[in-house]
Amino acid sequence: MSGKRAIYFDCFSGISGDMILGSLVDLGVDVKLIRKELKKINLKGYKLTSHQVKRNGITGTKINVVVDPSIEKTRQARSFIDIKKLIVESSLSKNIKTDSIEIFRRIGTVEADIHGTSLEKIHFHEIGAIDSIIDIVGGVIGMSLLNIDLVFSSPLNTGEGLINCEHGVIPIPAPATLKLLEGIPCYSSGTKKELTTPTGAAFIGYFGSEFGSLPKMNIMKSGYGAGSHEIKEVPNLLRVVLGEIMTPSNISIIKVIETNIDDMNPEFYDHIMSQLLVAGAADVFLTAVNMKKNRPGTLLTTLVSNDKFDCVVKIILEETSTFGIRHYDVDRIELKRENKLIKTSFGKVRVKVGSFAGSRLTVSPEYEDCKKLALDKGVTIKSVYEEALLIAKQMEE
Repeated sequence: MSGKRAIYFDCFSGISGDMILGSLVDLGVDVKLIRKELKKINLKGYKLTSHQVKRNGITGTKINVVVDPSIEKTRQARSFIDIKKLIVESSLSKNIKTDSIEIFRRIGTVEADIHGTSLEKIHFHEIGAIDSIIDIVGGVIGMSLLNIDLVFSSPLNTGEGLINCEHGVIPIPAPATLKLLEGIPCYSSGTKKELTTPTGAAFIGYFGSEFGSLPKMNIMKSGYGAGSHEIKEVPNLLRVVLGEIMTPSNISIIKVIETNIDDMNPEFYDHIMSQLLVAGAADVFLTAVNMKKNRPGTLLTTLVSNDKFDCVVKIILEETSTFGIRHYDVDRIELKRENKLIKTSFGKVRVKVGSFAGSRLTVSPEYEDCKKLALDKGVTIKSVYEEALLIAKQMEE
């Protein structure tokens, strides 16, 4: 068994940049290390403070970015290009730079869409301020210091009502927040406050892999990051839970995509299956099924990793006659695979060796190599395959 470090963001009172940073510090991330890393960015005239506060009797960490008044008075809106340049030219690690820029890109993209302009031309007001830059980059630094493998989150409490901003009075959630929350489960508990901010929505939307209840894990520690509101009905805190999810070292999660088809030329399957494999599907297979009215049909099943899911679904919908697909996650247990090149009397053959818990379980010569040698040498494919298999097994003994 091996464990993966997981973190769960419990957003019962929303999520914002300062709450994220506060919760990570409360969890145990050394604020001094965060300050040290933030000094690698060319930003002057601010101070990052951390102190304990109570919200409805629960103690949490409140992070404040105190900006020099003279800088605050003369602050100018920064563009995405300005912020990206600031991060790129810093001496932060490559991963921290990438994550920070992508979070700002998410915010910039939705802001540009809302204001009818381009990402290059959009200027941030609140988000471009020093405190927001510190909140986002500081949060990314905190995640990096925790060495997190998996990020989970509860549905987000957005709050409701109206709020003043640079553009005047706008509804809660703010338009940018609402767009950033697309695809993420959220709700309002009725609190007349902005509980989820664009910064918080962009951060959890970028890092979060699943949204729902607390997953099964061995809990190691928890922490609370305090927001700026004093709310009677719910403590203005972001709770984070650090834990370890135990899984067999050879287990992975893969998506199964299925669709039933009974009205398509079966000659198309060869092309479709080839397209799916080229797109990154782990496996594609067909199963004969009886459909409604006892019509013979075909169940097209595709196994695919999460990052290839959208591309594979697009191919199925475009290339087949189906009106929809269904999908679900399954655990996949794989043998440890090793590729070897062996020399036979006919030539070289690639061989796949599968093992589990240190024991070799299967050896399989590559069919295409055996086929090519059989044709080149004018011998049976069986003779090439059996010799390759024998040599491979002898090498493993």
